[in-house]
Amino acid sequence: MQLRGHWYRGGTSKCWLFDSQDVSRHARSPEEILRLLADAFGAGDARQLDGVGGGTSTTSKAAIITATPGGPSDLDYLFAQVGIGEPTVELGSNCGNCATAIALYALQAGIIAAQEGTTRVRMRNLNTGAVLTGTIATPGRRVPASGRATVPGSSALGVPVSLSFHAPWGQTTGSVLPTGRAADELAVGRATLTATMVDAGAPAALLLADELGIDLASMDAGLAAHLPQLLAARAAAGLAMGLRKPEDPPQNAIPKIGVVAPAADYTAADGTLVPAGSHDLRVRMLSMLAPHPAIGLTSAVAVSLAAAVPGSVVADALAARHGSQQTRLLRLGTPAGVITADVVTDAGGTVTEVALHRAARQLAVADIDVARTVAQTA
Repeated sequence: MQLRGHWYRGGTSKCWLFDSQDVSRHARSPEEILRLLADAFGAGDARQLDGVGGGTSTTSKAAIITATPGGPSDLDYLFAQVGIGEPTVELGSNCGNCATAIALYALQAGIIAAQEGTTRVRMRNLNTGAVLTGTIATPGRRVPASGRATVPGSSALGVPVSLSFHAPWGQTTGSVLPTGRAADELAVGRATLTATMVDAGAPAALLLADELGIDLASMDAGLAAHLPQLLAARAAAGLAMGLRKPEDPPQNAIPKIGVVAPAADYTAADGTLVPAGSHDLRVRMLSMLAPHPAIGLTSAVAVSLAAAVPGSVVADALAARHGSQQTRLLRLGTPAGVITADVVTDAGGTVTEVALHRAARQLAVADIDVARTVAQTA
């Protein structure tokens, strides 16, 4: 069977985007859709050799898009994190980098018309209920095909997109702080770890790097040895946040799991020295089962929300170097360099919006020949 796909780079991810009408020609039930995506990506193979997947967590992503003219958003999208080495697809999360690509796709595909000056694309993520807005410059109502914007983690040029995540938060678990506390103690094996569990952008569990013995002075090594403990912490956090029941297997996509540390000089993954004065906080996240080469935008939102919660591990890490003063611009030191989040609060100090500046580009439009799995054809 053939499935029409639109291949985009959004930020530091690559995403296959599918029109829901094209998908419905081949799959209608949720189970059929998941099987279709797994087959199209070649998910059962760790190399994804017989499919369009990229073989890494940041390049094995998809979204199914439905235009919603006249609705509260311009479009709805279902985000899919496709498995690598296992024929699975997880639908429990969101991806800001893919949303960046979707905003550009909506313009280029004519889902919404370009406006004079700038065009805002309002998107609803069906996985979490989150609402995002992508803002793209469209002078003279011209739809951009290319641009000169870059993001940390990639030197490739793309169309600049300002991506905003809007309150309300807590769409997956029902609360910004699913446990009701700014920090909790997680029992992980024989260790007890301090964690802040937050549901904003995506459900995330954030730990103190020092408690795990993780040195963030260098971002190009040192995390692999701690993967078993981090994955165990994610499993424990999933239970504490109500994302799964004890009898359910742990998920690989959520909660996002990462470690934070106060700002300090560190070496980025490419060997560049990042001085302490350039950022407010050091962060390193996992993506599925491997260290993230930068930081996912949903994780950046979660960190931003946690930074505004007194007593969280993030707020404490910020205070260790900067005192208790909060700033609208939160600078996150990541393996790819410094990511800046624009954190907007209301008069009461509640975070109402987090905006990040990204870049996107269309890579290809393709009719994908989807091969059925051996089990289906036997």
